[in-house]
Amino acid sequence: MEVTAKLRYARISPQKCRLVADAVRGMPVNAALNTLKFMPKKGARLVYKVLWSAIANAQENRGLDVDELKVSRIYVDAAPSYKRFAARAKGRGTRIIKRNSHITVAVSDGRKD
Repeated sequence: MEVTAKLRYARISPQKCRLVADAVRGMPVNAALNTLKFMPKKGARLVYKVLWSAIANAQENRGLDVDELKVSRIYVDAAPSYKRFAARAKGRGTRIIKRNSHITVAVSDGRKD
């Protein structure tokens, strides 16, 4: 049975967050949490919180055992970006795009229900 959790509009670019997501895809949840806890990246902290939420959803809503869970799917999609302007020389302005992400984590115990 698969259980999901989402974090929407996270203030990190999808490119940076996908590096973290690729590192824990397919791992057992205990190993993934341990890996994320000691990974020195901002995206690791965000993915850790979403993974923790998915585990809590599996326990509370479905009654699944934590020791059997694996990270079955994890993906990071682009969210709408913030557009800002930075002042440049000679009265010009340059557009700065601040990218956001939607982080989705699905954990599964391997059974089909």
